[in-house]
Amino acid sequence: MEAERQAAQRLEKAVLAAEQALIEFEIAVETFRVEVENFSRLHHQRLGPMYSRLDELDAQIAEAVAARSGDPEDERRARELRGLVQPMPGVEELFHGWIDSEGIPPEADAMLNDKPVQPPRRVRPSEEARRIYRELVRKAHPDLARDDAERERRDAFISRVNSAYARGDQEQLLKLTEEWEKGPEPERPETGPSEELYARLEWLAERKEMLAAVASELESSAIGSMLRMAPDDPDRLLEEIAEQLLAQVSEREAQLAKLAS
Repeated sequence: MEAERQAAQRLEKAVLAAEQALIEFEIAVETFRVEVENFSRLHHQRLGPMYSRLDELDAQIAEAVAARSGDPEDERRARELRGLVQPMPGVEELFHGWIDSEGIPPEADAMLNDKPVQPPRRVRPSEEARRIYRELVRKAHPDLARDDAERERRDAFISRVNSAYARGDQEQLLKLTEEWEKGPEPERPETGPSEELYARLEWLAERKEMLAAVASELESSAIGSMLRMAPDDPDRLLEEIAEQLLAQVSEREAQLAKLAS
């Protein structure tokens, strides 16, 4: 009987350790997702026009070559490159990300009224914001709930925590910490039957596998790969890419001018 009790205690400790390990892993994945999302936004905003200019120049060069040669293969390539040039975005695309649930932000208002538009700053949570975020998630994670009502409460709370973290809003994270501490006392985990604990371990393993797939997808994406090249100074990486693109634009323009002469 004593041996069974000790085995149950070991199993319970294993489940609690697996829960905490999963939460830490989920924090790391969410942190990387936030940085990839923010870097992607700035990459598109700062470098998108340069990529578009290069596509347009490539199409014009191919068209000039085809006009000179009359070669069907050159004409085919010109049509192919022209097809790669992005059309002007529609209204929905143009304003995607500019209009939120509270109306039109200052950036969109400036654009509509022909005022200078300042690009949004890169959001990268500070070390202190990361620390507060980690502590909040450890305390309030929905996986620690022991009933549906508690899980629903935690889900809603963590959604607000994630939103504040994605904005790098340290002040809001501190307010949420205070709110959580003033809330209901968290329930202490109860030792369940071995079957329930084994089922919990299995669910945690499946959840970790799902998160590992998300992390792998983020890391293997073009933006994720770029961010991993300069995790401590991604702004400098953008500057280096911009310099390379500007050099390519100059080369294409010189090539087009030569063809037109």
